[in-house]
Amino acid sequence: MAADAEILIDRRRLRRKLTLWRVLGVGALIVAVGALGYRARIGDGSVFTSGQDQIARISIGGFIAGSESTRKLIERVGEASVVKGVVVSISSPGGTTTGSEELYSNLRALAAKKPIVAFVDGTAASGAYITAIAADHIVARETALVGSIGVLFQYPDVSGLLDRIGVRVEAIKSSPLKAEPSGFTPTSPEARAALNAIVLDTYGWFKGLVAERRSMTEEQLATVADGRVFSGRQSVPLRLVDELGGERQAVAWLEKEKNVPKNLPVKDWKPKAEGGLKLWSSLGTAVSLLGFEGLAGRLRALESETARLGEGGLLALWSPAP
Repeated sequence: MAADAEILIDRRRLRRKLTLWRVLGVGALIVAVGALGYRARIGDGSVFTSGQDQIARISIGGFIAGSESTRKLIERVGEASVVKGVVVSISSPGGTTTGSEELYSNLRALAAKKPIVAFVDGTAASGAYITAIAADHIVARETALVGSIGVLFQYPDVSGLLDRIGVRVEAIKSSPLKAEPSGFTPTSPEARAALNAIVLDTYGWFKGLVAERRSMTEEQLATVADGRVFSGRQSVPLRLVDELGGERQAVAWLEKEKNVPKNLPVKDWKPKAEGGLKLWSSLGTAVSLLGFEGLAGRLRALESETARLGEGGLLALWSPAP
């Protein structure tokens, strides 16, 4: 009995020591995450570059779907006194119309504070072209793809497949156009007409932006607004872009036309959330290894919530047909 009691006491002591080391380990991880977060702030220009005049580079790539972290980034660039000009580097096929509209509005607000030039480094199609015209000057590479002025509403129709496997989806609706299109039934002519009206209205909004920002006549607009993409070389005479070249030409325009001081370094500014998501993921994995599964789960849930982007709206997206 005495030996069993001693073993039980030793186990309790060992458990307390293990818990202490786990707590210390988590504390060390939190400190490390804080240090990495501070380092990330240095990298995005919000700490290290104070007092150092520069040109900020904001990169827009991939699918445009609305981003709170990008909005905050643009605000930080606008408030930074060290930023004397902005290069918006674009390589994107577009995205949702709502995400593109949000990005356009944020960049126009930035243009009221800083001179902006757009540089098309690969593709500025559909929603990404909306991003480009937010700038006061557009420079594109000769082989860049530009344009695709148009709107798309896509949805799957799996009604034929459901018929083959003997599945029928029933719905009780307050009106015939509620929740249309559903994808489970063929689209009715009334629903198709309603969707077409939305597409045409948004298409008109898109064309209006292009006509206003690029100073195009109706005839010039009709030439470029049929959904096609154009090369950079084709885009100059069509008034879609202003100049051919690379980032050096974009910076030269800022210096010549906007009186930005010459030979300033071009610094990348990135959304803080990009680094934050990786840090939360790493911290969750480390905490899990230490045995705190509950805390690890909460950290992973936080990452998932933070990673969600705004969705919804039509698509202003270009992709080559398969």
